[in-house]
Amino acid sequence: MTLPEWLEPMAATLTQERFTGPEWIFERKFDGIRLLAFKQGPDVRLYSRNRLPQNIPVLADAIAKLPVHDVILDGEITWGGPSTRGDDSARSGQGPSTRGDDSARSGQGPSTRGDDSARSGQGTLAYHVFDILWLDGRDVMSRPLDERRALLSELPLRTPLRRVEALDDPHPWERARSEGWEGVIAKRRDSRYEHRRSPHWLKMKCEASQELVVGGFTDPQGGRVGLGALLVGYFAPRQSSGRPEPGSKGEGDDFVFAGKVGTGFDTKLLLELRARLDALEIPTPPFTKSKGLPRLRAHWVRPEIVVQVAFIEWTVHGKLRHSRLLGVRADPST
Repeated sequence: MTLPEWLEPMAATLTQERFTGPEWIFERKFDGIRLLAFKQGPDVRLYSRNRLPQNIPVLADAIAKLPVHDVILDGEITWGGPSTRGDDSARSGQGPSTRGDDSARSGQGPSTRGDDSARSGQGTLAYHVFDILWLDGRDVMSRPLDERRALLSELPLRTPLRRVEALDDPHPWERARSEGWEGVIAKRRDSRYEHRRSPHWLKMKCEASQELVVGGFTDPQGGRVGLGALLVGYFAPRQSSGRPEPGSKGEGDDFVFAGKVGTGFDTKLLLELRARLDALEIPTPPFTKSKGLPRLRAHWVRPEIVVQVAFIEWTVHGKLRHSRLLGVRADPST
């Protein structure tokens, strides 16, 4: 068989679920550039996920020295010192904390991922290889992931090539958060390599968390009961861009709409919350800054119920991205 000129890389689907199971493998999600490497004899071609050629001589040379005639590898390239990138930081537990509770409580969105060295091409290069698509004239993409990982394990990868190992932590997403990773990828052991965004690969991004105040809710739809989503916000001094704690409410503060929270509930909580919210209902929105506030099937309440919300980041419009409910607190002053 002839080595393909190009293959569309398999992409992971974002999930807010947290789970483990024997049918899944978990890997660290690196914060770098996706890279496919095509080796045919001494010739090596490197492409980004969008098929843009990448000129990285030290990496091409390392791949050219692999003791196979032709191979296609999939992985992620990063730059930086051992304390911020690569397997060393994974084992030592060090690394930059890009999403911590402190940033969430101060009202600042998660800091920009990555660093200047990654963007400038400086620092230590690493190619974190997590899959093999082709090996010595054989298309191995139809083989289960476990088999492809076994093939990959037989390749003698030397610096700057690094094999991405499976995580054996009981809650790998917690390790990702504590060590400052971007997140983890969950992959089904029996998954074939697909040229699309697949539900068989799931990415669990690290989350920030923040307490927010409920100012309304939407009606449930379909088979859902209780409510559809909470409409939440935060109090901030007027003319301020910060997002302080709900308990810092003062005279003249704005109540800023921050977004909707529609996941993280069970049926019992949905019904309990609806009963509490019905008792607090008011005729008009309590938000004084309400850009993006939904009006259809919406109800408004006195801002007395505080909830703990997890989310990936703040959008450029100051709204929560991929939010989910963590818990409910009754009194914002406690």
